[in-house]
Amino acid sequence: MSFLLFAVAALHVLILLLLFVITLDKGWWVLPDAEKLNLWYDCVFQNSTQSWLCASVANSPGLHAVRGLLLGALLLSSGAFGLFLWQLHAGPRGRRFAASAGTQLPAGLAVLVGAGLYAAQGGHPPGGHFGHCFVLAWLCGPLALASGVTYGHLRKRE
Repeated sequence: MSFLLFAVAALHVLILLLLFVITLDKGWWVLPDAEKLNLWYDCVFQNSTQSWLCASVANSPGLHAVRGLLLGALLLSSGAFGLFLWQLHAGPRGRRFAASAGTQLPAGLAVLVGAGLYAAQGGHPPGGHFGHCFVLAWLCGPLALASGVTYGHLRKRE
């Protein structure tokens, strides 16, 4: 049982790391000339100075929704991990980790809805493709849902 709890905790830490990368990293949309777009800034790599030159991304309502969903998912998932640790150490015995499951499942749904909204909103510059953050979002969403379902089935032993 302790191995299962360790595996679930490790999976949740992986999900939190993925959520941080998804939310903050450059790489949601990649253009052929090494320009990368993320949720916050439009960045171009300058070969002459070997640095990134970034400008604020246009304020579209769809992009605001994606930002909000991913930040909400990050906060919900962090809260779910805190609840899991509390339930594991101080919570009543014999109960399921329902509070952790109840906050992790909406976090997974928020990531999937945010990634789907980013894909559906369009407005990306032509000639590019989705970057690694977009792929990680589609990987992180099902992992968060699986983690939430696992929390729903786990029971603290007496």
